[in-house]
Amino acid sequence: MFRQMKNIDTAFKYVRGFTLLIILASTGLCCYSLYKSFQLVTNIQDKIYILANGKALEAYAAERKDNIPVEARDHVKTFHHFFFTLDPDEKVIQSNITKALYLADLSAKRQYDNLKESGYYINIISGNVSQTINVDSVVVDVNQSPYYFRCYATQRIIRTTSVVARSLVTTGYLRNVSRSDNNPHGFLIERWRTIENKDIKIQNR
Repeated sequence: MFRQMKNIDTAFKYVRGFTLLIILASTGLCCYSLYKSFQLVTNIQDKIYILANGKALEAYAAERKDNIPVEARDHVKTFHHFFFTLDPDEKVIQSNITKALYLADLSAKRQYDNLKESGYYINIISGNVSQTINVDSVVVDVNQSPYYFRCYATQRIIRTTSVVARSLVTTGYLRNVSRSDNNPHGFLIERWRTIENKDIKIQNR
């Protein structure tokens, strides 16, 4: 009888130990699953997908400070593209200049007004002149706000009788502003000025 009681007690201890082991293992598995699920959700939230030309492209969320140099250079390139890309069409000129002026302050507006008063845009239309720009490089100092930049570019002016290549160097500062459809990078160019704009090559057509 005592042997039977001892066997029952031993069996009960084994069952209790096994049950405790199962509970601990289940708890550990649940905690691990929750951790991995949380990690997966966090990773998914850091990614967005952009549909471009029928293809899904993965984009990553990042802190603003991580992208300042890249966005600043692209902002300067975009401004110069719109300001200096001109065709003998008043609507094209006005559209490009309007887009450019959203990206800069009155210093750019003053340069536009000076060119307009001097008849520069009228001469482009009447002379069937096209003007393009290739930004070679943009140097931005992000150590102090507003960020100083210097832009090196090459203009190409196509006339009916010649093609002129001109070197263009401009400087200015970038101030942080709110992002918008008209200003997706969230910068505003200030104190913009041209420090060099000279012919480097003239080719007859």
